Amino acid sequence: MNKTLFFLLGLCLLMGNKPEIPSMEISINPPNILWIYVEDLNPVLSCYGANNNPTPAIDFLAENGVLFENAYTPAPVCSAARSAIITSTMPTTFGTHNHHSSRTVEDAIFLPKNFLTIPEIFKTAGYYTFNHGKDDYNFIYNRKALYNDSVALDYWYTFSGKGNWIDSLSQERPFFGQVQLTGGKWGITQLYPKLKGQINPINRDDIEIPPYYPDIPEVREDIARHYDAARMTDLEVANIIQKLKDKNLLNNTYIFFFTDHGYKGIRHKQFVYDGGIQIPLIVSYFGKEDKLQKNKRRKDLVSGIDIGTTSLALAGLEIPKSMEGFDFFANDYQRDFIIATRDRCDFSIDRIRAVRTKEFKYIKNYMPERSYTQPSYRDQRTEFKSIKAAYDAGNLNEVQAKYWKPTKPKEELFDLINDPYEINNLAENAAYKNQLNTMRNHLQKWQDTYGDKGTEPQNPYSLLDMYKRWGERCVNPEFDTIKTMRIPNTPRRDLTKG
Repeated sequence: MNKTLFFLLGLCLLMGNKPEIPSMEISINPPNILWIYVEDLNPVLSCYGANNNPTPAIDFLAENGVLFENAYTPAPVCSAARSAIITSTMPTTFGTHNHHSSRTVEDAIFLPKNFLTIPEIFKTAGYYTFNHGKDDYNFIYNRKALYNDSVALDYWYTFSGKGNWIDSLSQERPFFGQVQLTGGKWGITQLYPKLKGQINPINRDDIEIPPYYPDIPEVREDIARHYDAARMTDLEVANIIQKLKDKNLLNNTYIFFFTDHGYKGIRHKQFVYDGGIQIPLIVSYFGKEDKLQKNKRRKDLVSGIDIGTTSLALAGLEIPKSMEGFDFFANDYQRDFIIATRDRCDFSIDRIRAVRTKEFKYIKNYMPERSYTQPSYRDQRTEFKSIKAAYDAGNLNEVQAKYWKPTKPKEELFDLINDPYEINNLAENAAYKNQLNTMRNHLQKWQDTYGDKGTEPQNPYSLLDMYKRWGERCVNPEFDTIKTMRIPNTPRRDLTKG
């Protein structure tokens, strides 16, 4: 075995040697918890008002539970969001905020010694735990401590897609499981052969183009595929529901349907505008007891870090005080604002914090000298190149062009009621001075309460790992000091799809 991999495995096993924790008592008939966990998808679903995009299976979930209209991910990129959701703690608390971190021995990030992730708590309580698909966590962990399902160790991606996840489940033991769906990452060559004969691609003329995008064929096609991917996801959801029914497991199961972040387009994924952080979130229950109000819609603010803690509460398990998430079904649940964070995404280094209330969005750009569209792994995509060509030719209007300029404002403030697309920056408008100060105070209070490891210098070995992979595309000055560093090659898998 490669020495580096052997050492990494050793570290993981050490992480499994946590202090003895008494088994938590569970009720006589404990509920199952299933997360249907989808990639890169905004709520372009009929139950969320997208009437031109019917999603009957997801609508069925909403009819049998609670739909949250204002749910937001803690980070608009996969690994940071997933690390936060599985720990019910913001990624900036444990240092898991940089996308694709902790992939080498030198870049190892560990959770606090006595901290248990959501699946570990369920497993300790006697639940069968599994994750059918992608882990993508930015910390070192012993996967056997989290999940009962067997899978090879892989810190880039972990796929447990061998076999059928339903086969290991029974009525004799409650389960906490995650089924990962491709969602908005369906590529054109994968998506349409699967859709053929099941649903027709959406009429491209029916797509609404947000005002921050030019209405050009490449953009219209990409957004249309996002809608089509939502309906592909709906077919997969229908299949999951049927599998649970066939095995008589649906009648005591809570189903959480949600996504890690928004659509993969520019100004959505990797950005803290609502297009990047607003996610669908539906919680359904199919038991005999009416534990949830059926067909209910909630407008209050919910954070993705509340998903795990709410899951524990529904199972009757205690929420650790070390977690930052809350039970959003508790009578006293209330978030006056939510926080979203964006830091290094692959080789693109930035630091952005967002505060969102029901009426306003505040964005703090800590690196205003860097463009919104500094070099990134998505630059070679057709729609990106087409928008950039339109910008270079002077064919974008002021709203569309601002994201391609070399700098960005230090602060942004948006009136979400009157400006839902977050276009008109009010940060320098004197009439909004008090609101701006309120939002600044929210951010400062959050940082003072929980800390923000984005203030700390990045691990040079983490930067080196990015440089080894991306080479001269690493143009940020942070890379200059590490380009001559040498470390042993570490086994890894390709992440060219982001």
